[in-house]
Amino acid sequence: MEYRYKTSGVCSQEMIIQIEKDIIKKVTIIGGCAGNTKGVSKLVEGMKIDDVINKLKGILCGSKGTSCPDQLARALEKFKESCN
Repeated sequence: MEYRYKTSGVCSQEMIIQIEKDIIKKVTIIGGCAGNTKGVSKLVEGMKIDDVINKLKGILCGSKGTSCPDQLARALEKFKESCN
């Protein structure tokens, strides 16, 4: 299943997440710092949704109050809400 999330408060604009059951298969982050977003995307591939949320939620980027990793955690939370 593909899930798209419009980010807020960060340099990236959108996250496209491929999910199978509760496993993240692929993440594509549009915009943002290319090295960081590609790195985060590769690191979470194959991980369970809840594990990624627990690891990434609350990470900040400067004084923004959020970050691309935090936005990914928020996207996954929204995905879980949409499945209920």
